[in-house]
Amino acid sequence: MIIEIQCLPSPAGTPDDPHAHIEAAIAVIQESGVHFEVGPLGTTFEGEPDELWPLLRRVHEAVLTAGASSAVSVVKIAQGSTGTRTMDSLTSKFR
Repeated sequence: MIIEIQCLPSPAGTPDDPHAHIEAAIAVIQESGVHFEVGPLGTTFEGEPDELWPLLRRVHEAVLTAGASSAVSVVKIAQGSTGTRTMDSLTSKFR
């Protein structure tokens, strides 16, 4: 399974760290140990569904825990019934 999430907390951060709430969401992914890539408009990560579904919730809620007053997350999920595509298999041609 591959998931891309774009967290849109309000506010995005604090006066001292304008992206603090977003960075809190990325930290949850980093700490999980799954393969991930941070992009300019979202973060993509991959793994087994049983691992990623609860992680997705923790990532979304991380911005609220970090101090955002509200959050909207835009999520894309790719999952096949047979075989597993990977982030690398979808992007290696362009790198």
